[in-house]
Amino acid sequence: MRILKVNCYAPEAPLDYGFGEDITFDIHRVGPTPDSPPSRDSCRLADAVINCAAGAVIGASIEDFERCKIVVREGVGYDNLDLAGWGARGVPVCNVPDYGTTEVADHAIALLLALTRGLVTYQAKLYGPKLWDYAIASTVRRLRGATVGIVGLGRIGLAAARRAAAFDTKVIFYDPYLPNGAELAVGFERVRRLADLMGLADVVTIHAPLTAETRGMIGRDALSRARPGLILVNTARGPIVDLDALADAMRDGRVAAAGLDVLPNEPADLDHPLIADWRRDEPWISGRLALSPHAAFYSPSALEDMQRKAVEVVVAYLRDGALMNCVNRDYLRKN
Repeated sequence: MRILKVNCYAPEAPLDYGFGEDITFDIHRVGPTPDSPPSRDSCRLADAVINCAAGAVIGASIEDFERCKIVVREGVGYDNLDLAGWGARGVPVCNVPDYGTTEVADHAIALLLALTRGLVTYQAKLYGPKLWDYAIASTVRRLRGATVGIVGLGRIGLAAARRAAAFDTKVIFYDPYLPNGAELAVGFERVRRLADLMGLADVVTIHAPLTAETRGMIGRDALSRARPGLILVNTARGPIVDLDALADAMRDGRVAAAGLDVLPNEPADLDHPLIADWRRDEPWISGRLALSPHAAFYSPSALEDMQRKAVEVVVAYLRDGALMNCVNRDYLRKN
């Protein structure tokens, strides 16, 4: 069994994970340029492909993979994989949805707390005795009794909702893909329209996948319906939030603050007006934006789980015919 791992970025780690000695790995590390592809031979010989990167494509034509029987995204998001193209070849595409659930949920709450407790401002401003002042943080507010809106109540969204509820908040959620009655099982209030959630929530935290439907979903229309003083948190995918619309909503005060672990362009586009003003600590945005470098998924334990579980998905399918976490079943059915 030959597994090609493309776009590897994690530190070197043991790769067998006890699955046996019949597995051979070809490792394609992220090259000096984003478009450095895996070699033609490694593609041709691969029985399975694992794409490690969240934002990079495999970098080779599907036709180059003569023997490939399964493709796995080493992570949750799979918007960088050609679901239809692989499905047309009869190749299932799978992901690893269960490796960093708690880390991402923790990170979303950490961004929320960093803003509502003023930590972003205090950390940046507390350089001298004249700034020893609790009142310099404009985003501080009481969480108890606030309404937290969850966009996407999947594994991570539910974990974040449970954490938010522990702070004595009221949790509501918007997820059109959950069946009727899901709200009864989880005990949180459901709203049927994104506009309603935006108008009711003091905090909105995003936990949806990036799809054609969700791209730009938090844009001018959604933000115009936001409850004044909204705090927005995104640990899902950057393009779900229209950064230009967010900047305008922050400038006019409708959005009080934002915590973003993901951005439409990564690494951050330093020339984007919002990012540029944040880096200069312009008065209008000072203390109101918390950024992290697409790190919500990360802990050493999560990284190990992610790599092991991706191989587990491959081995289960190639050895036992057990297909886990398939995300292109609709395309497989059509072909």
